Amino acid sequence: MISFFICLAILIGGYFTYGKLVEKVFEPDDRETPAVKINDGVDYVVLPKWKLFLVQLLNIAGLGPIFGAMQGALWGPVVFLWITFGTVFAGGVHDYFSGMTSERNNGASISEVTGIYLGNGMKNLMRVFSVVLLIMVGTVFAVGPAGLIVTLFQKGGVTGILANVTFWFCIIIAYYFLATFLSIDKIIGKIYPFFGICLIVMALGVGIGVIVKPEFQIPEIWSHLYNMHPDNTPIWSTMFITVACGAISGFHSTQSPLMARCIKSEKQGHFVFYGAMVAEGVIALIWAAAGCSIYQVTNGLNIGLKSVLANGQSAAIYDVCSKTMGGVGIVLAMIGVIVCPITSGDTAFRSARLTLSDWFKFDQKKYTHRLALCIPVLGAGFTIGFLNCINVLSYAVVWRYFSWTNQTLAMIVLWAASMYLYYMKKNYWITVVPATFMSAVSMTYFFQAKECLHLSNTIAYPAGIILAAAFLTIFIYWVNVRKPQQPHYDTVKKAVEPKAAAAEK
Repeated sequence: MISFFICLAILIGGYFTYGKLVEKVFEPDDRETPAVKINDGVDYVVLPKWKLFLVQLLNIAGLGPIFGAMQGALWGPVVFLWITFGTVFAGGVHDYFSGMTSERNNGASISEVTGIYLGNGMKNLMRVFSVVLLIMVGTVFAVGPAGLIVTLFQKGGVTGILANVTFWFCIIIAYYFLATFLSIDKIIGKIYPFFGICLIVMALGVGIGVIVKPEFQIPEIWSHLYNMHPDNTPIWSTMFITVACGAISGFHSTQSPLMARCIKSEKQGHFVFYGAMVAEGVIALIWAAAGCSIYQVTNGLNIGLKSVLANGQSAAIYDVCSKTMGGVGIVLAMIGVIVCPITSGDTAFRSARLTLSDWFKFDQKKYTHRLALCIPVLGAGFTIGFLNCINVLSYAVVWRYFSWTNQTLAMIVLWAASMYLYYMKKNYWITVVPATFMSAVSMTYFFQAKECLHLSNTIAYPAGIILAAAFLTIFIYWVNVRKPQQPHYDTVKKAVEPKAAAAEK
């Protein structure tokens, strides 16, 4: 339990120390933000600082810090280290710069921002990459909570349509359509703060239950610093990919522009972007601790946790809430766990709409333009999710592809942030180091995983490291030998001009 509290202290301390260093490198100022300058009443709306934080937390929190952390706990308390240091030195940095570089470019989608600093080829790749990822995220975060709701009804002895996953999936998709179509302050800005409180209380309830109940013992890192995965799945790089949102997530970079369009002052960025990531890291740490401490360990392996997860994520999450709180507490906990992915799923589809609107220069103030993008985006998500509900497509397969796509996107965004810092003549190593690390993680997994190339570790390990070193070498050569000049901002200017013109009318 001591190592758990040390990691918790590092996470909180990281917000006030390293997070402040990140902010100092960026140097926020008093310039007019897009929320004030454009303010179209749909996507560009000024929101209070506290509401920005809670909405950002819900946007990024999803199933990642819960299901990802529980899956990560299969490797044992070594996962605490990745959640802690990954959040402070990679995830928080990634989220802050993805949000603030978007804000500096009139709230442009991350694909457009990446194109400015890494070129048109990467911009077009990121456009496709982002939309595909966002649709997968929205689908994962529709199927997941539908399963959780059904689990609740089944535990209560309810049968029929209320215990049918497809029924609840359709209800959630219908809600997603409304949240994607309507202006951000109609649903998201009004109800998310309440759900944010539920999410925080739920995490505290699970954490307190694990700590105070004597039958649960959180293992120490120093006495369990080995691979506890029952299938001997390698820590590098599978654990880093599996935990995903609990440490660093490329999905967050697609969400940060939503709040970049709503902040009143650049100086709110540290609290909104870096702070929300630290809060998510704390949530992930709590759930990882629950996974490591509640279930039986046999011959040094997390056999008990594997058995529970084999029953499905819904059953595993319900079981943790039941064992740690019980009674009234489980109701609040399950509300938080159900709402958490739903509030990421709807903003995932919303981000997909905004990415496409920036891509095709669609003014989103017009209802017809929003409808033209909502229908195909939600239609694709519905199709993938429905195939999962009728057992044609495995949820686990969708999750694995989501996780790898997710971390690869984080890698690209960190390299884009590094180029931004180079152009601004600032310390770019603060993003180059995590960019290189995530390059090694993403490329190794691509060579290693059976859903990718499925090569042996003797090939995958050096190949991933060599590619990461190659990316670093290219970056150093580019900024020290080629010395490119600061790029023009024609792409973003054209993307936001229709919004600005519409707002003036």
